[in-house]
Amino acid sequence: MITAFVMIEAVRGQVNSLAQALAELPGMAEVYSVSGRHDLVAIARVASAEDLSALVTERLATLPGIQRTETLLAFRAYSRHDLESLFDVGLDEPATG
Repeated sequence: MITAFVMIEAVRGQVNSLAQALAELPGMAEVYSVSGRHDLVAIARVASAEDLSALVTERLATLPGIQRTETLLAFRAYSRHDLESLFDVGLDEPATG
């Protein structure tokens, strides 16, 4: 599974309609309105690089209201659950000495 973050600058007044259109695209897992330089962040989860390419360059690019995008490809995921499981290895076992 490939995860990518697509940062989107939207045309003024079209953020809400663009976000809804993005959320309906197959392969888009989540869409967030955000503060800062970008208006929206869309999280894509697809099976292959080819699927990501088609999603970003064919489907997403045809939506009205997009001024500019920047796509970041995720290499590895870290979550609180993952990190906690790394550090509690052996904590449930009684100490031997």
